[in-house]
Parts: sequence; structure tokens; C-alpha cells
Amino acid sequence: MMPQLLTVRVNRSRGRRPIRIWVPVLPVALILSPLLILAVGVVAVACAVYRISVLRALGTSWRILSALPGTRLDVATGNTAFLVSIR
Repeated sequence: MMPQLLTVRVNRSRGRRPIRIWVPVLPVALILSPLLILAVGVVAVACAVYRISVLRALGTSWRILSALPGTRLDVATGNTAFLVSIR
């Protein structure tokens, strides 16, 4: 299943409210679809140059994309903490 929502939260220094951003994945993917088509073309050319099966590369990319829901990325540095959650 393709991810549906990307949640970004930035916890800043003490006493300040955290910033929360919700990004719906499907509308963003639809807006960026011309670039996605171009990227698939570049990947196809790169696969031909390196003699890799295009279908296998695209299938592997889809499997990685499908495995993303439930992923959490936490980064903390100094007074700032950054959390990305994919649902």
C-alpha cells in the first residue's frame, strides 16, 4: 500500500511550541507527476547503460515505496528535534 500521509514535527528550543506539518502524499505525487515521468525515463536510460533490467528496478522501487508506511525518522541535534512519520 502506498503511503498516504507524511507528518513532520520540529521541536525547537525550550519554551517554544513545536511546528507540525501534515503532507498528503497522493496530491503531491499528482502535482509532481510530470517530474516523476521524467525520472522514470532517466532511470530507464541508466538501467540500459548499466545493463540492469528496467522492470526489476521499477518493481524494486515500488516495493520500497510500499514498505514505507509505519516508518519513523528521528533526528535530534542541540536544542532542535526533528521527527518524520510516514503513514
